[in-house]
Amino acid sequence: MHTLLDKTIPPQKKHSPFTIPNSQFPRVLLAHGGGGQLTDSLLNNHILPHISNPILNDLLDSGILPTTTNRLAISIDSYVVTPWKFPGGDIGRLAVSGTINDLAVTGATPLALALSIILAEGFELTHLDAVMASIATTAKEANVRIITGDTKVVAHNQADGIYLTTAGLGSIPHSTNLHPSQITTGQLLLLNGPIADHGLAVMLAREFPDVTTTLQSDVAPLNHLIHTLMTEHPNAITFMRDPTRGGLAGLCADLARQTRLHITLDESAIPIRHEARHAADMLGLDPLEIANEGKILLTVHPQHAQQVLQTLRSHPLGRDSAIIGQIDKAEHTPDAICELRTLIGGRRIIHKPYGEQLPRIC
Repeated sequence: MHTLLDKTIPPQKKHSPFTIPNSQFPRVLLAHGGGGQLTDSLLNNHILPHISNPILNDLLDSGILPTTTNRLAISIDSYVVTPWKFPGGDIGRLAVSGTINDLAVTGATPLALALSIILAEGFELTHLDAVMASIATTAKEANVRIITGDTKVVAHNQADGIYLTTAGLGSIPHSTNLHPSQITTGQLLLLNGPIADHGLAVMLAREFPDVTTTLQSDVAPLNHLIHTLMTEHPNAITFMRDPTRGGLAGLCADLARQTRLHITLDESAIPIRHEARHAADMLGLDPLEIANEGKILLTVHPQHAQQVLQTLRSHPLGRDSAIIGQIDKAEHTPDAICELRTLIGGRRIIHKPYGEQLPRIC
């Protein structure tokens, strides 16, 4: 789950101005899975009230269990991307990277993965071989093993292609505490590279398969980069999260709402490739709301920001890292607003996306 809630308020009593009344949508919509306001509504109204507990209510990328030694991090995610193969990756690389990243951003060292495969009747076995080879390559890249799994097949009219679910287990030192509660005014926001590559690469492959583009998904396991950061700067970073569904806009709007602080992003500092901006303009999409699969947003104490930035830029997955914003003091009271300082010097409030610009991109 990738939606942040105020952990001091039980989910069943949470009343967000963005919550959609049950009566408006009596059935599930595709947009309910987009990581936006409709996802919040689905979680708050139909899922969390039945299974609420203190660990789940944090809604971090991984659930964290205390133990007598290190804490355990557990994460699970499902992948339904279409097409299953896209420039820069495929559903196999996406599934392994996504779960590893959900563990790593909590400060956990990933230990092992479980893999579930649902195949639609008629899916070509050569395609399955390609997906499994990608899973093996990505797991080796991350130095994490697949230790258990399950496979099911359904009729051709009950699914399309292949769906994957990966669950991961990781270990977090007791000294590590990456949590929104650690974010305070004055901290800076760092991003490890250009946004919007993944969502746009998938959408172009789906809607314009004959178009040639240099745009590729950024999907990658980030655990080695994060391990380097935590080793070299153990006291510098207060929180990390990967801006997947809902993009950078959804993550920052959520973070402002949960911390009750004011977040200011600098549009001129947010890295984005020229070809990604062109593709987003062509499709009528906001790059800030497009999913990423190889990016992390970090909140960092200002006195350590330049050292962390240097470490990020020395890694292949962080060469284009940048400081993109800060946690500001509100003029009067905490306002829980994320604001973008635009290229022309204006300001606009960043809202969490309502539904989903790009369905089935992860």
